Amino acid sequence: MKVTVDKKLIEDISHLSRLEFSEEDKTAMADDLNEILDWVEQLDEIDTSDTEPLTHISTEINVMRNDEVKDVLPHDKALKNAPKKDSDYFRTPKVIE
Repeated sequence: MKVTVDKKLIEDISHLSRLEFSEEDKTAMADDLNEILDWVEQLDEIDTSDTEPLTHISTEINVMRNDEVKDVLPHDKALKNAPKKDSDYFRTPKVIE
């Protein structure tokens, strides 16, 4: 199944992502995405029947350290240099309306 990206799809995606593109940019974006999809479709032509799926990209083993309890920064010292604080809490700008 051939998938193509047209200007309408770019407009729908840009609306969902709250991005604005000029008409020229929409056309260029559609062309670029269609080129990428064409390249990805070429991967379907590769015979992978004798290839084992990878579970990990590397054979390296991650060396983990033991969790150890160490001295932590006391609450009052952590708040000492805070630009804004409210009793026992850091004050931060509101990020969600």
